[in-house]
Amino acid sequence: MTIRILPALADPETARTVGGLLAQLPGVEPLRTVGDSTALLDALAVLGAASVSGLPEVVLVHERLGPAPALEVVREVALRFPATGVVLLSADAGPALYAAAMDCGARGLAALPPSPDELGARVQAAAHWATGVRRHLDAGPGGPAGGGAGADGRLVAVVGAKGGVGTTVVAVQLALAARSAGHEVALVDMDLQSGDVASYLDVRFRRSVADLAGISDISPRVLEDAVFPHPTGLGLLLAPAEGERGEEIGDPASRQITAALRRRYPLVVADCGTQITAAGAAVIETADLALLVTTPDVVSVRAAKRMVRLWDRLRIRKAEDTMTVVNRHTRGAEVQPPLVARTTGTRVARTVVPAAYKELRAAVDSGRMQDLDARSGVRQALWALAGELGLAAPAPGARPGGPRRHRALGAGGSVTGGSVTGGSVAGGPVTGGPGGTAATGGVVGSEAATGGGTGPDRLTPVPAPSPFRRFRRRGGDRGQVAVEFAGIFPMILVALAVVWQCVLVGYTYSLAGHAADRAARAGAVGRDCAEAARADLPGEWRTGSIDCGREGDVYKATVKLKVPVLVPDAVDWPWAVGGTAGVARED
Repeated sequence: MTIRILPALADPETARTVGGLLAQLPGVEPLRTVGDSTALLDALAVLGAASVSGLPEVVLVHERLGPAPALEVVREVALRFPATGVVLLSADAGPALYAAAMDCGARGLAALPPSPDELGARVQAAAHWATGVRRHLDAGPGGPAGGGAGADGRLVAVVGAKGGVGTTVVAVQLALAARSAGHEVALVDMDLQSGDVASYLDVRFRRSVADLAGISDISPRVLEDAVFPHPTGLGLLLAPAEGERGEEIGDPASRQITAALRRRYPLVVADCGTQITAAGAAVIETADLALLVTTPDVVSVRAAKRMVRLWDRLRIRKAEDTMTVVNRHTRGAEVQPPLVARTTGTRVARTVVPAAYKELRAAVDSGRMQDLDARSGVRQALWALAGELGLAAPAPGARPGGPRRHRALGAGGSVTGGSVTGGSVAGGPVTGGPGGTAATGGVVGSEAATGGGTGPDRLTPVPAPSPFRRFRRRGGDRGQVAVEFAGIFPMILVALAVVWQCVLVGYTYSLAGHAADRAARAGAVGRDCAEAARADLPGEWRTGSIDCGREGDVYKATVKLKVPVLVPDAVDWPWAVGGTAGVARED
């Protein structure tokens, strides 16, 4: 991509210096320098008269341009020509001026005299931003950005609110769902220090995204050498095995790499991890869709809120342009999607991912996420999410369903009138027309439906699944809990029986000791020893033996009682427990 730059420089010496630096930058085409703000606005009006594509990608504004103040010129250019990135050149590039320039609409601030690296980085960033704006403008009000013949592919950034929320699982499954629909998909691991895409897909490849960092012009051949062709059909651009190499990838390199991927692939899914680096921020800023993954707990939702505020402060992305995905959702959780939406200020995807780690364990441990069971609730939910986002709509001319016949059919897979007109259900097709509802295979808040429609969008109705199958899908977790409880219930009964038997043994010991004491006292004063022993015994324990007699000056009584088995007066143990007491005789 050639970057056209219009310098607006009043000082001749600065113009010569900047012109010499621009001539050294690769892929840059400097236009004729203008000397004041009026000439700048007139030149932009002429260049953009025919179409937005005639405007330069970047305008350099000198702080002493005149006659209007430089910040006013930046504001005017940003308002009248929003598809052009403005970079302000100033000798005092401090934080205060940086904030003021960003408020006026500038896309960068470079210090004078500029260094080649700094000027190149600012120009690259502003140019990529301008390219993204033009792509949205060219797509029209209803069309997806980047979708069209010859247009750049769509970039989806998947970011985690905090560690452990399932960011990589979401990114991998979205890419697999899109590939299953027949699209060419690149999955790039931008979690540069601790990326795990290679582990989740069982890949060992010596090339990584770091190998593209030092290349100024990424040709299709160079990109092909760095991308690993996975057996699933995905193109994988992996994070470096040595985490320290992630520092080699800065903002300009990240933008250049993603731009090269978008020129080659219709869809690029980027796993950006949870740490915001310069490279990750560039991906999030230029992405057509940013997904923020969180779990329904207070800590994760607070982390998501902090992340959204950080993006806003750094002017990376606004909250309303971000979609939050709730992972590990349960119906009984106190934190539900509406609360997540209110807390973060973002849109929340209607499709939620259920909490079912047991379904993922085998695929995660074996490093074969592509082999996740098609009946898994997690996979069904994530593939339905791909349909909701328009990622799983069939590619033009492609056989629906890809290699595994998981079809995502509908009117372009877009969201229309609050209903999803495209989706994906593992194990069966989804039908629907414009305004229909997607069958999400057991995801909360979705139902199976067969839509109508006429003309080319008409789809053949498919019989609804049996009610027993639908019950198994929706009640899978409850059925598993019931089976586990049925297996452990006998153990619970045995434990209760043992505890109750111990209680009976202790109670019998207590009765025997008390009866022996009463018998010894009665015998010491000449009363009937046996009668006194049985007086306070319950009826179920009166069958025991009582032995009374004198031993010198002491009158002793021994009471032996049988211990009942679980139920008194039913079955007794073959042995007895006893108690002995002695009292001095009173003659």
